[in-house]
Amino acid sequence: MSVTVTAADVNKLRQQTGAGMMDCRKALAESEGDFEKAIDYLRKKGQKVAANRSDREAKEGVVVAKSNAQGNYGIIITISSETDFVSKNEEFVAFANDVALIALNNMPSDIDALKALPMASATVGEKLMEMVAKIGEKIDVTRYEQVNSDCVVAYIHGNYRIGVLVGLNKTESEAVITAGRDVAMQIAAMNPLAVDENGISEEMIAREKAIATEQIIAEGKPADMAEKIAAGKMGKFFKENTLLPQAFVKDNGKSVADYLKSVDSSLTVVSFRRVAIG
Repeated sequence: MSVTVTAADVNKLRQQTGAGMMDCRKALAESEGDFEKAIDYLRKKGQKVAANRSDREAKEGVVVAKSNAQGNYGIIITISSETDFVSKNEEFVAFANDVALIALNNMPSDIDALKALPMASATVGEKLMEMVAKIGEKIDVTRYEQVNSDCVVAYIHGNYRIGVLVGLNKTESEAVITAGRDVAMQIAAMNPLAVDENGISEEMIAREKAIATEQIIAEGKPADMAEKIAAGKMGKFFKENTLLPQAFVKDNGKSVADYLKSVDSSLTVVSFRRVAIG
């Protein structure tokens, strides 16, 4: 079955992947319009396209990350808008921070529960609608994440464009908080998929291995050799795309795991959340 590939679809895939127009058009045609399959097609052909990530949703808005006074719980929320003019508005940013504080103090289970919480003689949901009426743009809470751990460090990067929570396995201290902030900056910059390879789904591992194998076969290697080379490529994939084995951005001679051990021999990251605008 042939599908019609529109210029809008091609442009969307170009924005997602950075691949050329003709390559995107061919990928969509070969994949019958399926964007995920089209991305895999491009990668199998050797295009430098990043592994699929789900932390980017709203095109505009703000991300707010906060941790509590005890330092053992944190939240991230995204409040989306339609334009950067609104997202840079001081009143909008203050509103987002107020909603984040309500979420932090009340620990709602999900976005609907957050919207039902009281806020200045109304509810969060009603205040959102007031903002919509006042500003004239669609505004909503589009992401809400929580982390519980012995120590949770919150970090906001790039004028509310990226929010990070890092959960560490040691109770709060100055050294642990400093390490957590360094790791949060690492996560903001390098965008790992998981803490380590155990956090990568079997589906993604199978997908990455299949792409690597096809790339190697396309280079002329026999299938049995391609399997072995692909296994080696997976080691590189885990090192580049999971947090603890990544090269530490402040000292490339160390991994993130090595850096944490230099602070405390048993210090490690148990969980993290990263949410970005754009």
